[in-house]
Order: sequence, then C-alpha cells, then structure tokens
Amino acid sequence: MPCNRFSLRSTRRAMLRKSACGIGQLALAAMLSNGVQATPAFSESPLSPKLPHFPARAKRIIFLFMWGGPSHVDTFDPKPMLNEHDGKPLPPGISTRDQSKSGKVLGSPFRFAQHGQSGVWMSDLFPHLAKQADRLCVIRSMHTEGTAHGEALLRLHTGQANLVRPSVGSWLSYGLGCESDTLPAYITISPPRGHGGVQNYGSAFLPAIHQGTAIGSAETPIKQASVLNVGNTRIPSTLQRQQLDLIQSLNREHLKEASEDQGIEGLIANYELAFRMQANVPEVMNMEDETKETQDLYGIGAEPTDNFGRQCLLARKFAEAGVRYIQVSTDYTWDHHKKSKDGLVTESAKVDRPISGLLTDLARRGLLEDTIVLWGAEFGRTPTAENIDGRNHHPQAFTMWMAGGGVKGGLTYGATDDFGYQPVEKAVHMHDLHATLLHGLGLDHKRLTYRYAGRDFRLTDVHGNVVHEIWS
Repeated sequence: MPCNRFSLRSTRRAMLRKSACGIGQLALAAMLSNGVQATPAFSESPLSPKLPHFPARAKRIIFLFMWGGPSHVDTFDPKPMLNEHDGKPLPPGISTRDQSKSGKVLGSPFRFAQHGQSGVWMSDLFPHLAKQADRLCVIRSMHTEGTAHGEALLRLHTGQANLVRPSVGSWLSYGLGCESDTLPAYITISPPRGHGGVQNYGSAFLPAIHQGTAIGSAETPIKQASVLNVGNTRIPSTLQRQQLDLIQSLNREHLKEASEDQGIEGLIANYELAFRMQANVPEVMNMEDETKETQDLYGIGAEPTDNFGRQCLLARKFAEAGVRYIQVSTDYTWDHHKKSKDGLVTESAKVDRPISGLLTDLARRGLLEDTIVLWGAEFGRTPTAENIDGRNHHPQAFTMWMAGGGVKGGLTYGATDDFGYQPVEKAVHMHDLHATLLHGLGLDHKRLTYRYAGRDFRLTDVHGNVVHEIWS
C-alpha cells in the first residue's frame, strides 16, 4: 500500500484499519472456499460471515422461550417428596435462602415417567415431546438472580439487568455474522413487549445492524404479524435501487469525512439489508409451499397448537435460510400464581406437539445436527403453594433443555434437592449457560468482547464457565 495513502492528519487507528483490509480478505476467501457465498455488497457488510474462534459444533440457535416461568417440579424435575409432604411446611434447612417462600408444600398433580432408551424423566404434560427424549439434554440445575420477571428476563436475554446490554442473538450476530445476504442474522418471532421489551432483543452499544428483527409480538397471533416496511407496492424495485444508490453515495461521502462513525456505517448496512430483505422475507414467511404433512406435524390448522406451530415452522424456515439466531416466544401465560394445574395443562398443550414437530422436521432435513434448540424461561416456580394452588417465582432452581448441535442427547445434567428448591449437584448459572451456548457455535465467551465507554464488555461480563460435559 503506498505510503501517501496516509496523510499527516490520519490517525493511527485509521492506518491500522486500512492496512488490515488484507487480513479480512483472507478470512473471506477462506469462508468462500467452504461454500459460504456472498455478494460484493454483503462482503463489505458487518453481517458478512466471520470465522469462529475454534471449530464449531453448531451454526445456529433456536430458542423456544416460555414467557412467565414453567414449574420445573411439574415438568422435568420429578420430586416425590412434594407429594409426601403436601400441605406441610418445608423441612428445616430447605428454605434458608428465602424465608418468604417457606410456606406449605404443594405436591405435583402430574405423573412422571422415564422415556426413551436414555430414561429421561418428564411429566405427562408432554406426550409428544416424550417421543424425543433421546434427543434432549435436560439441565435440572439452572439458577439465576431476580425474583421479578423484568430482571430475570433481562438476565436471560442479555446476561445483566443493571445496565443496557446486548442480547445473546446480537452477540452471535456480531461474532459470526450471517449465512444469508438477504436476511438478518437475528430474528425474534412474537417477542415480549413487556418485562424489558426491546432490550431483550436489542443491540445496546453494539452496531445497530446486530439488533434482532422482530416479527409481531407475543400478544399478536402470528398469522397477523409481519416484518414492518419490508415491501413497497407503489415503487418498483429498480427505482428503489436507484433511490437507494443515491442515498448511499451521500452516506459514504459523509462517512469519508467522518473517517469513522458507527452510526453512519450501521445506517449504510441497514439500508442495504432492508432492500435485500424485500426479495426473501415474504418467500420465507409464506407457508403455502409447505406440505400438509409438514403442517400437520407442527399442529398447524388445529387448536390449540396452530399459533405456536406456525411460529416453530417459521423458525425452521429461517434456520434453513441462514439466520444465525431465532427466538420463538409464547405469550405471558406461564406465570401461574394460582390454579397452576389448569394453567400448565393449557399451556403445555399449545407447545408440546409443535416443539416435537420442530425437532422431527429439523432432524429429517439434516438441520438438527448443526442447530442448537434451547427450551426454557427466566426462572422456575416454588415447591411451596401460593394462593392455595399456585406457585411463586423461583430463580434459585429451574430446568432448561437443549437438543441438537452436538449436544449429548438423552443426558440429564445436574440435580436439585428433594424438594426442587436449589441445586445440589453440578449447578449451572445463567452466565454458564451463555458461555456454553457461545462455545457450541465456536466462540470463546472471554474473547468475544466489544470496547465501549473505556472497557471491554462481553455477554458473560466477568463470569461464566462452559459446561463441557453436555457436548458429545
């Protein structure tokens, strides 16, 4: 590179950035040699594919979020002692962490059984998912902080609740880019509008291109949802392209004068992505090209599974199209402070068949082997009763499960005490879960950092340990 390219006014940062372009081209060439295709515009985008820190087990994540917090002791963590002590106080020593939850024990009304060759325990709330038992890695020893939904949701989605932080999907978008040049790296289907709202899929101080693209909201049936402003019926695409080229030429001139401005860079990248999305998003969201057998597999066209079935099928279609992180959320319907039995029966029936269908569909298309499916919520529920037949919030212990993407199927990891109050074996904190998810996609959570406000930030802050035992 000629020395005269750098004037006396050039900053050292600008010189290093420009001189490092050759390294980026080498990385891009390596990815292209592995079959990842990119248009010229895409190769210059912040969403262009990036190499992981080490060989990855998976390429993408689908997170199935059960908003409100299902009861772990009624779903995947059987506790016979609850029924033996039903209506009695918790034994001394069990509730030492939080005396406010030391009420009378509430037994589970559901029957538990072992399923599959591996013998994974789950209740009769999930008859369809039970057939997938040998694909599940059930983590019974999850724990976190935050007894309120807002704090717990932010910790689940961003790792922290005291500051505005990037969400998990945004970190993956920043670290790995996208496999598609016509779709965003991060899509959230029917996201919660409460308990943190857009912060749960926001990019915070990361470039805006890494924010999740929302489709609808948790309260809106997915049939009525769409990506806002993705099409323009009044102006043909050729004229739109001409208009965009003019705007982008002005933006790039402005960027030259600014030398470095993440706001302008993000604007340019977002405009380009939005234009390309017009050609692909309507096609991906169209379910008419899916066979009736596939739609039946997800429970589409039947109640009560139609809505969540459509969400799960959309997740598979976006995964197949190259989206890096897809979240599917239920409505705020798992918060059973009373009538927990009725609530669990109702909500499980909505998601059981669609989730089983998703795992089956991913597997038969060869996608499950490099897709991590994660199921869970912000916390669990107390082993004691609230409002006679309900359960209160319980971050001290809960269950999540994973499937696919190199995870050991049929494994039950960790354990809680006899009443499901707290972990007693192989405890997994939320930071550990985040570190483990990044590890599955080839990212070292300690190396995936972003400099902001004078310090290097990361998803796990200064915490987190990879749970290596869950990987096959």
